Amino acid sequence: MSGRFITKDDIVREQFDWGESGWVSRPEFTGSRAICVMDVTLNPGGGHPFHRHPDQEEIIWVREGRIEQWLEQDKHELGPGEAVYIPKDVVHGSYTVGDQAAKLSVMLTPTAGEGGYEVIDVFEEEPWASLR
Repeated sequence: MSGRFITKDDIVREQFDWGESGWVSRPEFTGSRAICVMDVTLNPGGGHPFHRHPDQEEIIWVREGRIEQWLEQDKHELGPGEAVYIPKDVVHGSYTVGDQAAKLSVMLTPTAGEGGYEVIDVFEEEPWASLR
């Protein structure tokens, strides 16, 4: 594939307990095996609980709202224009701060599995279950 334009109507959106993910780039859509890109909305009072990506590096870039970002057992509040880099296999979690949704651009590399994204949830395991 030589490239493609991606319109808002092309983005496949999925609903989760913690919010919504819009798939901007994944292998079945763009053909790229190098990068997975998502447009993510975290609902107010929620978040994407502790998890890890064993074979992917990740950047989470906050576009709107505020998040409490965890990297292992360290946390930092991030707002618009701020980001976090997460190395492979590092446990992390993102939670909204305040009463508005957080809008994020999320990039993972390389892609993993058929859908481009692989995640292992650890939020029910210690020490993650007791951190928040």
